[in-house]
Parts: sequence; C-alpha cells; structure tokens
Amino acid sequence: MNDNDVEMEPVVYIVIGRVWEKEEASPDDAITIHALLTAADEDDAVRKTLESLSTQGFAEAELDQIGVMDGEPDDAVYEGAYQDALSGNVAIVTFTA
Repeated sequence: MNDNDVEMEPVVYIVIGRVWEKEEASPDDAITIHALLTAADEDDAVRKTLESLSTQGFAEAELDQIGVMDGEPDDAVYEGAYQDALSGNVAIVTFTA
C-alpha cells in the first residue's frame, strides 16, 4: 500500500472569537464563540466562519485564535458541533454570561 491509498481524516478547525449582535454594541455585549468546521486551510476557515456568522445575523466579529482539533472532543458541548463540522457545516457554539 502506498501513501496515495491512505484515506485522510478531514481537518477540523476551531476558531475562537467574539461577536456582537449590533454594530454599536459595547465590549461588554460580546458573545464568545467557538466555530468548528472543515476547510482547505486557515484562510478558508476564517472566511467560512465570518460568512456563517454574518448569515446568522451577527453584526461584528473579532476572531482571536485558530487551531486544529486533535480528534473528536471529549466535552459534550462540542460533540454535536464536531459531527456537524465533519458533515461540511460551520458549527457555532456560543457562550453567554
């Protein structure tokens, strides 16, 4: 078997940031988000995340970190989101105070 016959797992990115529902919102109104998605590279992951946030009605976004998930997460909060990402969707997990 050569390297071409090995099926590669899709890369699932996690993008961490904050969003606001209104343009004039204060920093205290920020909602923390984690986006899980598959993408060709980091630039594609950022673009897809911003498009998804815009589609969901968020007026502003600041993305702080991007990383690659190391397999399926153990945290129940992310289980459904991880599966959605593997299905080709952008899964947005929001954290509100």
